[in-house]
Amino acid sequence: MSDELDRLRAGLKAAPPAADPAAKAGALRRAMENFDSHQETAKATRPMSDRPGRAGLLTGVRLMLSTLTTRGGLAATASIAAIGVAITLWPSLQDRGRMGEPAIPIVVATAPGKDESSERPAEGSAPTEALAEAAPLPSQDMQDAAEAPAVEQLAAEQSSLTLAAPAPAAEPASTARRAIGNASEPGVYAGIASGGAVGDLARAAPPAASMSDSAGHPEIAPLPEPDTEAYSGVAPNPVKIVAEDPVSTFSIDTDTASWSVIRSSLTNGQLPPKEAVRIEEMVNYFPYDYPAPEPGEAPFRASVSLFPTPWNADTQLLRIGLQGAMPATDNRPPLNLVFLIDTSGSMDDPKKLPLLKQSFALMLGELRPEDRVAIVTYAGSAGLVLEPTEASDRATILAALDRLGAGGSTAGQEGLRQAYQVAESMGGEGHVSRILLATDGDFNVGIADPGELKDFIATKRESGTYLSVLGFGRGNLDDAVMQALAQNGNGTAAYIDTLSEAQKVLVDQLTGALFPIADDVKIQIEFNPAAVAEYRLIGYETRALAREDFNNDRVDAGEIGAGHQVTALYEITPAGSPARLSDPLRYAAGKAPEAHPAELGFLKLRHKAPGTGTSTLTEVPIPLTPGAADPDARFAAAIAGMGQLLSEPKYLGDWGWDEAIALAGGARGADEFGYRAEAVQLIRLARSLDR
Repeated sequence: MSDELDRLRAGLKAAPPAADPAAKAGALRRAMENFDSHQETAKATRPMSDRPGRAGLLTGVRLMLSTLTTRGGLAATASIAAIGVAITLWPSLQDRGRMGEPAIPIVVATAPGKDESSERPAEGSAPTEALAEAAPLPSQDMQDAAEAPAVEQLAAEQSSLTLAAPAPAAEPASTARRAIGNASEPGVYAGIASGGAVGDLARAAPPAASMSDSAGHPEIAPLPEPDTEAYSGVAPNPVKIVAEDPVSTFSIDTDTASWSVIRSSLTNGQLPPKEAVRIEEMVNYFPYDYPAPEPGEAPFRASVSLFPTPWNADTQLLRIGLQGAMPATDNRPPLNLVFLIDTSGSMDDPKKLPLLKQSFALMLGELRPEDRVAIVTYAGSAGLVLEPTEASDRATILAALDRLGAGGSTAGQEGLRQAYQVAESMGGEGHVSRILLATDGDFNVGIADPGELKDFIATKRESGTYLSVLGFGRGNLDDAVMQALAQNGNGTAAYIDTLSEAQKVLVDQLTGALFPIADDVKIQIEFNPAAVAEYRLIGYETRALAREDFNNDRVDAGEIGAGHQVTALYEITPAGSPARLSDPLRYAAGKAPEAHPAELGFLKLRHKAPGTGTSTLTEVPIPLTPGAADPDARFAAAIAGMGQLLSEPKYLGDWGWDEAIALAGGARGADEFGYRAEAVQLIRLARSLDR
């Protein structure tokens, strides 16, 4: 025993033996054999006589598990399972993210036997860096090196089958860090072991349309397009004192665009911009039963009425109504019609170019065989799409419309120039030439300033070609430009938001929209200071004229089309009424004259026959005694009240939405096409939105 201890003591004191490479290799070989014998499954036993072959689901599962027991196989199957689970759970996770719930954290699959804590990236670090730095387990180098290619190939095949698309290039570390750290951006990742370090992350994504763009980057919800709508924004007419300013002068207006814009806003669940409210266009949207002129008389007939104001018992409403003559269709002159169509990129919307095509197709059925149609488009540059074509050749016109597509910027100036050139070339003795501009108003190339456009159109209207404007779509509707074009192009402006509105404007009222019967129509009223203390014109802010412009035939004004109607409302304060808003002047001149005590005021109108340069004067005295309001008068007052509630209600007192609904609902009358019934519903909707 002592000999053994002595030898042990001597061995410990002696120098260590030299390294023996052969012994080391033998020991390593035996260790690997022992490892394999314990990790691998023994060869399958020979089938027994009572079970000569393999059968049954459980037997197959056991066989699969016994075969796929290499570390690489286990890593691959674990990764495949993680990817499959991620894809299965993705729709529900995405719905949770949309509902504001926290996103599910990223899942990283690790090979069996590895410490998960070594694979978890540190907070704030890039996933690829953290995973790459994880130390491999002892005795893995040789085995991992041998199995890495097979694992990578299997992972690549599974990724291609699952995603049905090539894996995107590795994202920068900052991008990967942002994807992991942002809980509001749902995503599920699977890490695949590769060699001695963990390989790149493979994103287990849902279908590409809902998760990533064409470049493979995570889809980011696009920002909403900015609202670039522009309106003239003129302040409402103030109250005027008759003793100081007894004369009111303005141009007539037969536009109806404001009502359609208001309807579009309300039906989309929001109140319209105050600047979009033009009360005269709201009132003039609806038909009224005004007396028409007798044959041989002036092209239109004026009528006046006076009745109590619904919102103020101590004031009165003065209504002026004009009714244009409606010539027989057979007596209508031939029409040269140029469709000037905006095909810029901003028109690529179902409510814009597609609705425009449908609207023009409706109108074609109302044209006569001798009418002619041409089509000019503009988007970046102008182009003649359809040469002047007989209206009877509907197939050719419809085919040209159908070929139109949206794209490019808006070169409105060039389109206008070419449209005027085409209209002038169509000519024809006694023909009426009109350009019908259809746009969303986004004139972002060429003349963009309304003042410059006004000057350009003013020089072109001398050719005798009328210009009307149809607005389509919302979001970038440039109402100020549309108004400048229509008012200075001797035309009208309408906004089409539905096919029903196209039916109204381009079918039911086509004759009035395209065929003028009176140009440069102006209205002037002189109020009698002995009968009226104050007045205000409700609407027509953009149509105001100077007093001296009334007799100046060089000053442009609005046109009346065949069968058109015009309505204007004044709120007046009778002399001595307690509703007077201004105090009398201390140093005012003597008492008001008593001349014409039976007259409230004096109405004067001027107009020109189409194509002429000299105006004709019409005069109508306004009686002093008010009468009962007929249904038309009450309905017009209700719409005027609605317009003030939407813009500036300071003159309405306690009168509100409930009173407007009751007044309009009780004055619907015959309402052949349901316009007034629709108005009542819109007033009710405005009341709800204004609460």
